[in-house]
Amino acid sequence: MKLFKTLAAIGFVAIFATGCASVSTDKWQNCALAGAALGGAAGGFGDDHDSEDAVLSAIGGAVIGGTICALMADDESAPTPVVEEPALDSDGDGVIDSLDQCPNTPAGVAVDSNGCALDSDGDGIADYKDQCPNSAPGAKVNELGCAVAFVLHGVNFHTNSADLTDEAKAILQPIAIAHHTHHGDVDLVISGHTDSTGAAAYNKQLSQSRAESVRAYMISQGCAADKLTAVGYGEENPVADNGTKAGRAENRRVELSVK
Repeated sequence: MKLFKTLAAIGFVAIFATGCASVSTDKWQNCALAGAALGGAAGGFGDDHDSEDAVLSAIGGAVIGGTICALMADDESAPTPVVEEPALDSDGDGVIDSLDQCPNTPAGVAVDSNGCALDSDGDGIADYKDQCPNSAPGAKVNELGCAVAFVLHGVNFHTNSADLTDEAKAILQPIAIAHHTHHGDVDLVISGHTDSTGAAAYNKQLSQSRAESVRAYMISQGCAADKLTAVGYGEENPVADNGTKAGRAENRRVELSVK
């Protein structure tokens, strides 16, 4: 008889365990109740003569059955850990790709909060490429970040001299006033250039004298002397063909640039 009860108990437990395995985790309470009932029945099955032992066996079976089922449900319902992928920073500048407005910054380049290379003087040329990092505000610069020289068209001189024409003075006057009134803190370079006619040494001296003549006139109109530098280049930096009359006229020029 005991063998029969044992086999019956094992059978009930096997049935209940199989049932739990097929129950969805959000219904584990129902599974536990069913397991408790089956466990109790298995524990008390066949105890017709000793009612006290039967009750104890039923209680024990119920506790064991309910506990096993609940544990199984807890194990199945445990959340799967979520592993977060690290944020990408493809160019390694310290700004993640989702926020990086300049995603291909060269390695080692200092960037701002948007991932773009710093441009300290605001001239549009990043610091790491800027060979003139202190350009004056608003200055027009080339691809190296250096101010582009402004040709003073119409600023001419009397033949073979450094004397300004009246037309040249009329052009220079508003430039001088604008400089000392609004940009007095900006250092300017006045550069003189000639064509290739004549000796190179003579042209060099003539261009220097003409640059100094422009400087002197601007100072007379209120510009600070220490903000103006005159340099003569002679025929060294032509911008046109000295073999033509038009080319030579272009090469005879005075330029203004930010120092």
